[in-house]
Amino acid sequence: MNFLELSEALRKWLSHWIAEDWVAFVTFITGFGVLAALCFTIWFFTRVVIIRVIRRIVTRTETRWDDKLFEYKVFRQLAMIVIAIVITHAVPVLFRHYPDWLVFSLPLAQVYVVVAILRALHAVLNAISDLLETTPSLSDKPIRSYKQVAKIIFLLIGLVFILSILLRQSPLYILTGFGAVTAILLLIFKDAILGFTASIQMSAIDLVRIGDWITVEKFGADGEVIEINLTTVKVRNWDMTVTLVPSYALVSESFRNWRGMQESEGRRIKRFMYIKISSIKYCDEDLYNRLLKVERIRDYLLERHREIETFNTTGGIDKSVLINGRHMTNIGIFRQYAEAYLRQNPKINSDMTYMVRHLQATHHGLPIEVYAFSREKELERFEEVAADIFDHLFAAIAYFDLEVFESPSGGERKMAEENSGPVIEE
Repeated sequence: MNFLELSEALRKWLSHWIAEDWVAFVTFITGFGVLAALCFTIWFFTRVVIIRVIRRIVTRTETRWDDKLFEYKVFRQLAMIVIAIVITHAVPVLFRHYPDWLVFSLPLAQVYVVVAILRALHAVLNAISDLLETTPSLSDKPIRSYKQVAKIIFLLIGLVFILSILLRQSPLYILTGFGAVTAILLLIFKDAILGFTASIQMSAIDLVRIGDWITVEKFGADGEVIEINLTTVKVRNWDMTVTLVPSYALVSESFRNWRGMQESEGRRIKRFMYIKISSIKYCDEDLYNRLLKVERIRDYLLERHREIETFNTTGGIDKSVLINGRHMTNIGIFRQYAEAYLRQNPKINSDMTYMVRHLQATHHGLPIEVYAFSREKELERFEEVAADIFDHLFAAIAYFDLEVFESPSGGERKMAEENSGPVIEE
């Protein structure tokens, strides 16, 4: 027996007990109460019985997809679709004696069906997205961007059906009408379209992944990518602030991705120290004998000394003038010492490039740059390795009769001016 037959049977039964003028109204009130009771029964039965049964089944299975469907309440949303369909079929029967009300109530019931379906699709997409994001092989993909695009598509389709219901027109008619407002829609969804295109490009060429360390100077972002959405990429900076970078900016503009460094065998150390130029000199016999006691460079000094002596003797060089012939310098020996120190440091990857070199001299002195790769790539440990290297070099430089450039402080400058006139910086 359908709703109409049940309503007619109720109407005939009531006609024996009440006046004819009240039969239609009492039938409507009774039918409305029956419909409300039926919807409540479906809702209660679904929530108390079916959901509990599904929970027991889900907890016993080893698969993850059913857990996600249950977590995002997909089954409850499906039950609401059933209720919406029941209401849609009951409304024409309830309001058949009130055509003016039926004109408004039936479209609203049909719209509710569309909304219930959209909510169920929304829950399904959330469950699928969460499942894919927790899959190791897909954890670095912009799954959330695709989910948001799918939601927008379903939302637009639902909007078309809702408009067709309210305007009493075919969905095809509504779609043809959208052609006139295409430019407006493109303007409204410009960021979404650009973001979706950027997400596809980033995924296709593996440009950015969740977990990557990126630096985008224009937006002040320097940290780890924690989320890739349809229109933005969320970056948690190292000071624990969060920066939102437009997705299309990563495709259309330059940025730095440190993933290559993280995946490599070392993280680059590229720092320098300024040597006071006036402290650079030829290595005399006293300095040479003192440095022979330094184990790291003893073999180098002996070999280099024999080479230079052979060259000078063969060439008949007048060694009474130091500038004649070939000589070792304290800065050259220091560079060799620094390279030997890097080579023997277990935290430096000696299989990768490492060197100590001169840079262009400046008014601050001669920059000596340390270029090497640390085996430690995590920020804190990397900084410890770099600091240990320069701690040692700054402390060792005095053994080579070298000085590090240091701008005079205010007190030193004033004292020097009082004693010998203005200080002239080198």
